[in-house]
Amino acid sequence: MKTLIFSDLDGTLLDHFTYQATAALPTLLQLQAANIPVILNTSKTLAEIELIQQTLGLTTPVIIENGAAIYIPIGTFDSQPKGTSIKGNYWVKTFCSPREYWLDFLSKNAKKYAMYFQGFSTISASSLSKLTGLTQQEAVRAKQREYGEPINWLGDEALKKDFINELTALGAYIVQGGRFLHIGGNCDKGQAMMWLVDQYQKNFNEQSILTIALGDGENDSSMLEVANIAVQIHSPIHKYPKLHRQEKTIQTKLFGPEGWAEAIQHLLCEQLSSSPTHSEKNYG
Repeated sequence: MKTLIFSDLDGTLLDHFTYQATAALPTLLQLQAANIPVILNTSKTLAEIELIQQTLGLTTPVIIENGAAIYIPIGTFDSQPKGTSIKGNYWVKTFCSPREYWLDFLSKNAKKYAMYFQGFSTISASSLSKLTGLTQQEAVRAKQREYGEPINWLGDEALKKDFINELTALGAYIVQGGRFLHIGGNCDKGQAMMWLVDQYQKNFNEQSILTIALGDGENDSSMLEVANIAVQIHSPIHKYPKLHRQEKTIQTKLFGPEGWAEAIQHLLCEQLSSSPTHSEKNYG
C-alpha cells in the first residue's frame, strides 16, 4: 500500500509563532528515506511554498490557497494529467476563479462591511509583517495571491457571521484559517487532495493508497474528513478543527511540528507492522 501524507503548514508543520519546522525535520528525513511523499496543502501562495519546499527538501506537488490550485512539478507522473495546463515547470490544475474576480466581488458586495475588514490587496507588506510576525520578504510573498483574497476581520463575531452568510448566499466560499478569513470559490483542501490522490493512483497502476492528513484549523477540516487517517494538531490559539468522522482520528497533545512529528512517528511504526489505523487516540 502506497502512503501519501497531506499537511497543512502554519500551526501544523510550522510553529504558529516562529514559522519553523525544526521539531519535524528528522521525521521528514525518515519519510524521504522511506519514499513517502509529503504534500503541502495550505492557504499559502505558490511564492511562499516554493521557498518552504526548498527549506524542507521537498520536491512534491503542492496544493495552494485552500485548494484553489495544485502545482505539480513536471515529471512527477509519467504523463501530464488531464485537465491541467503548463505554467513554468509545473502542471497546474485549477479549481477556482482568479483573484481579480474575488476582489471585484468584494468591491461590489461588501461595501457596508468595508470598515470591518482589511484585504491582503490593501495591506502593505510592512503592516502584514507586523500583523503576522512574518519577515518583510515573507510578507511580500504572502501577498502574491492568485485565486482568492484573505481578509483580516476587524469587527465582532456577530457581524462576521452576517458578513459570511451574506457573501456565501451570493456565491462566495469562505473559510476561517489560522489568522484570516479566506474569500474564494467553491473549492477546498479536501477536493484538491482527492483529485491529486486519483492522479497518484493512476500513476501507480491503481495500487491501493493510504492517505494521512494533518491540520490544526477550520480550513483543514475538508481534507481531514476525506483522508484515511486524520490528525488534528493541537493549536495554542484555538480548538481542534471540527470533524464529523469519529474513526481513525488522532488528536495530538503537543503543538504544531512537535505534535506533527509525534503522530507521524506512531503512524510509521504501525504502518511497518501492517496496522496503520486508529480510533480516537491521543498522542504526545
